Amino acid sequence: MRSHRFTKPYQLKNYKFALVLSVLALSILGVLVVGSAKASLQGKQLFGVILGIIVMIIVSLIDYMWILNFYWLMYLFTIAILGFVLVAGTNVNGATRWIDLGFTTFQPSELAKILLILFFSKFIMEHEEDINDKFTLLKYAILAGIPLALIIVEPNLSTTICTALVICLMIYIGGLSYKFIGTVLVILIPVAVIFLSIVVQPDQKILEPYQQKRILAFIEPEKYESDEAYQQKNSVMAIGSGQLTGKGLNNNTTTSVKNGNFILEPQTDFIFAIIGEELGFIGSCIVIALLLLIVIQCILIGMRSQDLAGRIICCGIGGLIGIQSFINIGVATKILPNTGVPLPFVSYGLTSLVSLYIGIGLVLNVGLQPKKYQ
Repeated sequence: MRSHRFTKPYQLKNYKFALVLSVLALSILGVLVVGSAKASLQGKQLFGVILGIIVMIIVSLIDYMWILNFYWLMYLFTIAILGFVLVAGTNVNGATRWIDLGFTTFQPSELAKILLILFFSKFIMEHEEDINDKFTLLKYAILAGIPLALIIVEPNLSTTICTALVICLMIYIGGLSYKFIGTVLVILIPVAVIFLSIVVQPDQKILEPYQQKRILAFIEPEKYESDEAYQQKNSVMAIGSGQLTGKGLNNNTTTSVKNGNFILEPQTDFIFAIIGEELGFIGSCIVIALLLLIVIQCILIGMRSQDLAGRIICCGIGGLIGIQSFINIGVATKILPNTGVPLPFVSYGLTSLVSLYIGIGLVLNVGLQPKKYQ
């Protein structure tokens, strides 16, 4: 039996410095781009990176199996903070997603993603033998449904979708049968088609009006080009205008996406438009390559994990970074409907940044405890 101590002796050769360097390179790019988008926030973003690095190092030295002993406490804490934000959170533009701490704001749903990855990695490992049992799957669905319901009523549909995809990915890694996956897809695809056909109707009651408008703007961009599709259209134009090498950081061109106020809050959801415009095609490719490199390294570390929980943690964190990146860049390039998720390690937002660094710290700890080959 393994002893689950707070920490244990590690070998420096097992510390994944390549992953750390990839994350640092992306974070530095993020600080520069956020500063270019909104100079007043650069200092806060840099503080977030420094705090994130410190937290990452601390977490990377704590035995992840020791942390997983408290998985039910983590789940209850997740439900508590997601519930608290609905009661005492700050309402911004009709959404209650933030808690005002005085010196900064805290977004519980960002931390919840990491805590849920930890909880479900332990839950799936505990049910490794009966993961395809109907009762186990029902428990998994209920336990996943409660936090997802709390996030969606904020309302925060994009984070709900992102978190749900990660939760689905984790149970797949845990050994969910292809027969069950096939059955779900056979049911889900027609349901999704029916759902979309209903929500585009004028008198629908399922989605908020702004959410419906975003879907309609994606389907008929010409009709909504002065309204809901305005930001995405300008984002695509900005990325294209950067051409090969971009206009350069902190440029003062009046026609640029930030100086002309063509996009609201470019430092968050549409940060990729700033990257495309100011760093060009080359800069955009570097950012995408770094994100892909981080995801691949997380998966590779997970493959060498000594147990299922470690494998799920790594794939969960890698999946979260990959899914968020795809959604953020997809929105900025008009591949997906307009929905707000931050670009990992790049977009402005201290909660998102520090939470992702916690995730990388967990992956590093899994890497410090590789599978022992006989």
